[in-house]
Amino acid sequence: MTAPEDSKLKRREVLAGILAARGDALAVSSLGTSTYDLFAVSPAPENAYLWNAMGLTASVGLGLAIAQPDRRILVIAGDGDVMMGIGSLSVIAAQAPENLSILVIDNEGFEETGGQAGLSAFRADIAEIARGSGFRETMVARDEKDAARLADFLWRRTGPVLAVAKVGASSDGPVYPCMDGPELVRIFRAAVLGDASP
Repeated sequence: MTAPEDSKLKRREVLAGILAARGDALAVSSLGTSTYDLFAVSPAPENAYLWNAMGLTASVGLGLAIAQPDRRILVIAGDGDVMMGIGSLSVIAAQAPENLSILVIDNEGFEETGGQAGLSAFRADIAEIARGSGFRETMVARDEKDAARLADFLWRRTGPVLAVAKVGASSDGPVYPCMDGPELVRIFRAAVLGDASP
């Protein structure tokens, strides 16, 4: 059963609390509100904003985790994105990158396309799916007490780990980062490789 909208977590507050402790971690966000939220609370060259890549955010995070084993990788994706690429959870579990964390911002719907109900609004439990796929640990944050544990869970636990934050619909407007794909790649690549002159 879906909780009343006013009792759900506020997405940008949750994300700001997590990212306050990010250190040199790389973040990958899915298109739409996850990218708006990441850019609004923690604009950084270490962020990979995926435009037009619905369902691929976790897969990109896996590639980064394998390529950058000494850095923590945080995937920030909506429930719709994760459900579209649900098979990637099994691949991630099989590869077992210890530096990969996934945060699912679960508003139980497709906010960008009109607020249609998503699968997690019915019976799909993304944390259970990840656990069944072989993730080391999962957690679900439904209230402020749970949300306070998210940063420690995502940054300090041995990956792969997945956390679901049950949030309300966004009341904040979009905050757009650069939408030029080649420019985003140039900026992110420079941050990853440590090139001071991107």
